[in-house]
Amino acid sequence: MPRRLLAIVLATVTTAAAGVAGVAAPSGAAATPLRYVALGDSYSAASGVLPPDPAASPFCARSTRNYPHVVAARIGAQLTDATCGGADTSHYFTSQYRGVPAQLDAVRKDTQLITMTIGGNDSGVFINAISQCGSAGLSTLGQGSPCKDRYGSSFETTVKQTTYPSLVRALRAVRAKAPRAKVAILGYPWIVPTSGGCYPQMPVASGDVPYLRHLQSTLNDAVRRAAAATGATYVDLNTVSNGHDACKPIGVRWVEPVVGGTNPVIVHPNALGESRMAEQAIKTLGLR
Repeated sequence: MPRRLLAIVLATVTTAAAGVAGVAAPSGAAATPLRYVALGDSYSAASGVLPPDPAASPFCARSTRNYPHVVAARIGAQLTDATCGGADTSHYFTSQYRGVPAQLDAVRKDTQLITMTIGGNDSGVFINAISQCGSAGLSTLGQGSPCKDRYGSSFETTVKQTTYPSLVRALRAVRAKAPRAKVAILGYPWIVPTSGGCYPQMPVASGDVPYLRHLQSTLNDAVRRAAAATGATYVDLNTVSNGHDACKPIGVRWVEPVVGGTNPVIVHPNALGESRMAEQAIKTLGLR
């Protein structure tokens, strides 16, 4: 091949190769991780599940096996975890503990994904109901419906009239800080079965088991309605967590009971529960 023609061919091949490299490089390069912020309470923080998150305040009782960490690992996201045990919606706006910023401080304009479980601690209604019904159940050795007889519809009224608008306010604030983010709020996995119970593992009187179950249903419905009102995605756990309540054996239950559980923080999700919550969030949001 004449030297001049050879030079032209080599130049053409080099130019073409450079062009191909320029096109191929972006697709071959690692994608930018999704900017993911996790907010919420102890069900988001996986309080009681080991090991604890060394990056979190000890007061938050956050675990590295909480569902945000599971989600982030499975989809390769860059996680900023602001979850904290005991949080209610007010802690989106104000500090919960000294040195623990308001949770919304973690959200930025360029945040792409936000998840949370929140609302159960608002007005202390849900945790108080579990505590009060447990005490009432012990007083009757698991018989009757002492909690329902005493409190009636008061807990549900608080959820409808106080918790729901607080959820709407919190979700609107999240949306305002990250208008382009995909926002999801998870319901709470079932704590008690539909009936019967498992006294004394869960020291709730048999007649109060449906009462507590209905209260949790009301709370999850408030979460669902708040998501719908603010354009957030509701991650429904009602169906998938059915049959995995605190009365079930180890390896089946997602939530630990009061007596004979494996977590120091009782009536909270275990590692299996957090993993399943992550799976449902990934599925509902269509994450990859």
